[in-house]
Amino acid sequence: MKILRLNKVPFDELIDCFLLAFKEYHLEIPTDKMYYQKRWSAAKVDYNLSYGMLINGQLVGFIIHAIDNRFGKKTAFNTGTGVIPDFRGNGISKLIYDYAINDLRNHGIEKCILEVIQENKNAIKIYQRSGFKICKEYQCFSGNINIKSRDEINLKKVSKEDFNWDNTFNQEFYSWDFQKETIIERNYDYYYVIHDNQLESYFIYNEENKYVAQFDLLADNNNAWERLFQGIKLISNNVKIVNVDTRLLEKLEIINKVEIPTTVNQYEMKLEIN
Repeated sequence: MKILRLNKVPFDELIDCFLLAFKEYHLEIPTDKMYYQKRWSAAKVDYNLSYGMLINGQLVGFIIHAIDNRFGKKTAFNTGTGVIPDFRGNGISKLIYDYAINDLRNHGIEKCILEVIQENKNAIKIYQRSGFKICKEYQCFSGNINIKSRDEINLKKVSKEDFNWDNTFNQEFYSWDFQKETIIERNYDYYYVIHDNQLESYFIYNEENKYVAQFDLLADNNNAWERLFQGIKLISNNVKIVNVDTRLLEKLEIINKVEIPTTVNQYEMKLEIN
């Protein structure tokens, strides 16, 4: 039994272990290796600060960390923890985390965060035993938009360079993969919704996976939320909206109003280590 850094593990071996560990996950996950290479690169995964467990030369468990300065703290985001089925029940995740937390602290990491499906009680208990506490609740949605608004709107597509991040709100409510630092590393399209010659709202969309990564109002006009989703529907009727913070009541209200089905609920958990 040996814990090592994942920069010592060939990428294909890591992915094979990852896919086996998530084979019976709550949600169907992509199996394309290139998808993970792109996603983890955008999220700023650091394999030198990610860890695995070897038993008899086989990788049987892992914790994959993205590392970045977010909201003033050097943070490690757990973008994937897993143990392959034959080795579960042996406390492997806890052993890896005990090692990882000390090593992350030694490398100046101030905070660790992760996301976990609320129904995954076993994983939540493991994280709590490692010192993590629930700090946010998220809801996820996927499906068709049912919108009745027929107001006159225009969509303005802008480049990543011309999008005005200074004019956006609630950035601290987004989860790691949908924060600015991750979005700008991936292939997203940026749209403004214009009504009565005013930039009224915006959304950021990925055509490949149908993610609406961010959306919000720029002007709190009557029926502006409906016009925002009217604009989203012009681009795609079927969308995925992941990790809407449950404190954002207006967002949840409009998502329910346009009848996009709920998929899962998640927690964000955090551990302050420095």
